[in-house]
Amino acid sequence: MGGRLVGSNPDDERPEPFTAALGHALARLTRGLVGRDEQARCLLLAALCGEHVLLIGPPGTAKSELARRLRELSGGRYFERLLTRFTVPEELFGPLSLAALDEGRYLREIDGYLPTATVAFLDEVFKANSAILNALLTLLNERAFDQGAERIAVPLATLVAASNEVPADDSLRAFLDRFLFRCTVAPVTEDAFEALLRSAEGVGESGSQATPSVLSQPSLEALQVSARGVVLPEAIVEALGTLRGVLLEAAIEISDRRWVQSVRALKVAAATHGRPQVATVDLWLLRWLLATDAAQTRLIETWVADRLGGARALEPVRLARVAQAWDKQLEIEVTATELAFDDSGKLALARGLGGADAGTMSDAAP
Repeated sequence: MGGRLVGSNPDDERPEPFTAALGHALARLTRGLVGRDEQARCLLLAALCGEHVLLIGPPGTAKSELARRLRELSGGRYFERLLTRFTVPEELFGPLSLAALDEGRYLREIDGYLPTATVAFLDEVFKANSAILNALLTLLNERAFDQGAERIAVPLATLVAASNEVPADDSLRAFLDRFLFRCTVAPVTEDAFEALLRSAEGVGESGSQATPSVLSQPSLEALQVSARGVVLPEAIVEALGTLRGVLLEAAIEISDRRWVQSVRALKVAAATHGRPQVATVDLWLLRWLLATDAAQTRLIETWVADRLGGARALEPVRLARVAQAWDKQLEIEVTATELAFDDSGKLALARGLGGADAGTMSDAAP
C-alpha cells in the first residue's frame, strides 16, 4: 500500500502524498521479522480501516510482536492477554470497584484494562468461554462497554486476535465474522530459513526514531473522508457479483454485512494509493476479507489472478509471475516519494516492474 490521499471532491487539490509515511510504518512493523510483510500490510490496512484482524497460525510466528508494533504506530494504550476457558471477566475488563459496591453500584475498575486500550491483542481468542465472548461482541461491534447501568464508549481502534486454527464449532462462527480481516501466519519457508537464523544478529538495533504517523487521529479522519469519495466502478460491481456466484457454487456464503464492509476496505485501499476509484488490483485484498481457510484463500486468489490475466489461462508459472508483479508494485509504492499517474489519472502499475509480468498488471488495470 502506498500513495496519496484523494479528497472527496475530485476537483480539489490533492494533499501531499503520504507514501513515505506508509513506507516508514511498514518498515517499523516488519523490522527484524522474516517473511511477515503480508501480515504487516494486512494489520496496517485493518488499522487504517478501523477494523479488527484475526491472525491464524501456530505459536512462535510473531503474531503478538506485530500487534505490539501496531500499538507503537498508533501511540495509544495497549492491552494483551492469553485467553483460556478459565479466563474470568476481571482479567479483561478489570476488578469490581469495592467503593462502588458499598454504594450499591456494580462498576469495574477499568483503567489499564481492555476498555481503555486503543490497540489490543488477545491470543487464543476462541478458547475463551461464552461469557467472555459475549462481552467482547459489544466491544468489537459498537466500540462500547457496559459499565454498570451505563454503556460507555471505548477508544479501541483495532483489536488483533490470534488463534492456532479457525474454529469448527458453529457457535463460534458469529464471533469469527466480527473480524473483517483474517490473515494466515505460517512458519517461514525453506528459502527464508537462513534469513530467519541471521535475523538474530540484528536484534537490538534501534528503530524507535520518530516517523510520520499514518495512524494519528487527523490522518485517519482525512483518509476516511477520502475513502468516502472513492468511486466503485460498474466493472468492479459486476466482478464482485461474479465472485459471489463462484463462492456460492463452492458452498461459501458471505454475509451482506461482510460484503459492504469489504467494499469500504477496498475504497480505503484505493484512497491510500491516491486513486479516485477502486481498481481491479484492489481485489487481491479479498483473500483477507472473505476467506476463512487456506482452501477458500486459494480459490479467491485464483479467481482474482484470472481477472487480472484476462481471458488467458493462468498456468502455475504465470500465476507466480502475477503475484510477483503485485508484490513488486507494492514495494515500489512504499519506497517511492511520489507516485506516477498517467494522463487519465490512473496509477501507472506497470512502471518499473522489470522482470515481473508487467503486461499482466497493466492490461488488467482499469
